[in-house]
Formats: sequence, C-alpha cells, structure tokens
Amino acid sequence: MPKDNKISDLEDPAALERIAAALERLAPPPVTQKLPAGSAFVWEPLQGGLVAVPHVAHVDLSLLKGIEAQRETLLANTSHFAGGLPANNALLWGARGMGKSSLVKAVHEEVNRGRKAAEHLVLIEIHREDIDTLPLLLRILRAETRRVLLYCDDLSFDKDDTSYKSLKAALEGGIEGRPANVLFYATSNRRHLMPRDLVDNERGTAINPGEAVEEKVSLSDRFGLWLGFHHCGQDEYLAMIDGYVAFHGLKIEADELRKRALAWAMGRGGRSGRVAWQFIQDLAGELGQTLD
Repeated sequence: MPKDNKISDLEDPAALERIAAALERLAPPPVTQKLPAGSAFVWEPLQGGLVAVPHVAHVDLSLLKGIEAQRETLLANTSHFAGGLPANNALLWGARGMGKSSLVKAVHEEVNRGRKAAEHLVLIEIHREDIDTLPLLLRILRAETRRVLLYCDDLSFDKDDTSYKSLKAALEGGIEGRPANVLFYATSNRRHLMPRDLVDNERGTAINPGEAVEEKVSLSDRFGLWLGFHHCGQDEYLAMIDGYVAFHGLKIEADELRKRALAWAMGRGGRSGRVAWQFIQDLAGELGQTLD
C-alpha cells in the first residue's frame, strides 16, 4: 500500500526544513533587549522591537509661529531632562494642525544640536496601538544610561479600550515606576485623552459619577505639563507663511503672497500651521523651487 503523502513529507528532511522555515517566517522576531546605537527609533514590537530612524522629519524650531509660549516651555522642560535634571511628562493637546507633533520633533533636534553623539537625547516613537506593550519597552530602557524621550502622536482612548491603564501604570503608578532616564510626551486633540461624550455619559449613568469619571480622566493627571494649542488668527497664519518663505528663499512679491495665502486658507476652510505648510509646498512647486 502506498504511503500517505503527508506521512511521506514528514519523513523527507528537505520537506521538514521547508516547514520549519515557513513557521519561522510566521513567528514574530525576538524583541530587541537593548537600546541600539542611534538617536531616533520607532518601537515596533511585532517587527523585532526598536527600528532605527536615520533621519527625523522635522522643521526648524524658529519656524513654529503662533506657539511661542508652548515652544519655550517645552524646550526648557526637555533641556532640563537632557541635562540630567528633573522634568515633567508633557501632554500637548488641542487644535489639529497647530504644530504639536512638529514641536516635539523640533525640540528634540534643537536639544541635540551641538552635543556629541554619545550625549544625544534619544527619541522613540510608540504607536497608539502598541501602548499596551509600553511596560516591555520600559523594561528594556531601564537598564540604559542614555536619556530617552518617548513620544506618542495622536493619543486617545475609546469606550472599551483598557490599554490606558498600562500607560497610567507606566507613567507613575506601577510598582517599578517610570525609569529616571525616560520621559513621556504625547499629543492629542483631547485634553483628557477620552471622548467628551464618553465622559459626559459616565457622569450621567454611573452610581457614583465622580468615581466613574475619575477613573477615565485621571490619566491626563500623570502629565505634569499640559500645553494647549488653539486655532490661529490671520496675523499668526501670515507670520507662518512669511517665516517659511524667508527660510526657503521663495521668490514672490509680498502683496501677491498675502493674497494667495489668504485665498488658500479660505479654500481649506481654516487657518493652521499645517495649512500654511501645505500652501508653501504648493507655492514652491509652482515657482519651480525646492524646499531644502
């Protein structure tokens, strides 16, 4: 009687090697157990841990107009931390497109300017969907001597999401506490990182509304520094445009620039740092100039 094909395959060394290789490809790679050389990484636990970023996409700190107070506050906090002094976790919250994430990256670049590579402040971005793996990342960083700035962009939590508890424990409440060499910055459109209707619903339906809401909104209390970002006015918007034009040496008459910048904002239905930069990219393309 002929052997069953499946049994034959299992007796074939070459087939066994192919099966083992296929299983190895399906299995996630082992997570990095130490911080590699470099000053910027993305935390990718399903891809092996810390993935190096050779060049961080950032704008010059001086180009961030309309948020001067927030800029100086965050720069001072980050400089203190990079220099080995106490500093606060920071939550940058508010209007979309007003430079929250750009400010974090620009401050990181500014703090490292003039420092030796071995003294660089390390920037690690963690994605919102990987927040529940934050304790693993902190365990890796705890043994490091370099100072690390963890950064999560557009952080928020929905009704049935419990991963915010991992963040609360990692920031302050865990038995180990946050490592002294790690600081956490987050950007969000929400001040309490929770939808407003969820907070209001908890107040209206809970037996003890105060306790129900406290559990949801106390996460933001773990951030010692709150920086609010609000929609900019016309003068601030035009100042952003002027700053980009001067920095990149774009050749256009002032009156024509103002007219076109205002028309662009009207077409987009609002003014913000993001809208200003999108206008500059469109203008530079039309003028045939690059944005170096």
